Amino acid sequence: MTDQPTPPVLYRASVPVFLHYLDRMAAILARMDVTPEVLAHRLAPDMAPASAQFSTAINFSLRTCLKLAGKRVSGVPQVDASREVLADWLAAARAKLAALKPEDFAENRTIQHRAGVAFLEQSGHDFLHLFGMPNFMFHYAMAYANLRAAGVPLGKADFDGLHGYPEGFVL
Repeated sequence: MTDQPTPPVLYRASVPVFLHYLDRMAAILARMDVTPEVLAHRLAPDMAPASAQFSTAINFSLRTCLKLAGKRVSGVPQVDASREVLADWLAAARAKLAALKPEDFAENRTIQHRAGVAFLEQSGHDFLHLFGMPNFMFHYAMAYANLRAAGVPLGKADFDGLHGYPEGFVL
């Protein structure tokens, strides 16, 4: 039996996690009750609608992993989009992430990037854990919250694919 090398920490902490949650997004968007009106829902007037929250989350998965792998960052437009367009963007993002190789993830890579108008220089670890993953989760959670507020019957299991509760259970 040959020992397989363990993939770099940054790869293990990013690509499989993002792929899991992109799959969850795809499952949520595939629901029949996610209509154009639902995707246009905003939690507050100054917040992006659900569709833009989804596209922003998709972009953060790419922006984070591609930079960690030392690749050119290319994403999807951060705009309102239909369920079908979002599904296409999700499929493209999942394919890009699945094509990344663990050996591309250098543990000592410094990431220079912008956060709004702020210029940041972070270690790969800090970039992933303090910027990329939290921003991805924020926008995914806002998209989920928009759908819930618009009446789509979603639960925690829809969000993470892990939880299970008996019918009628309320947190």
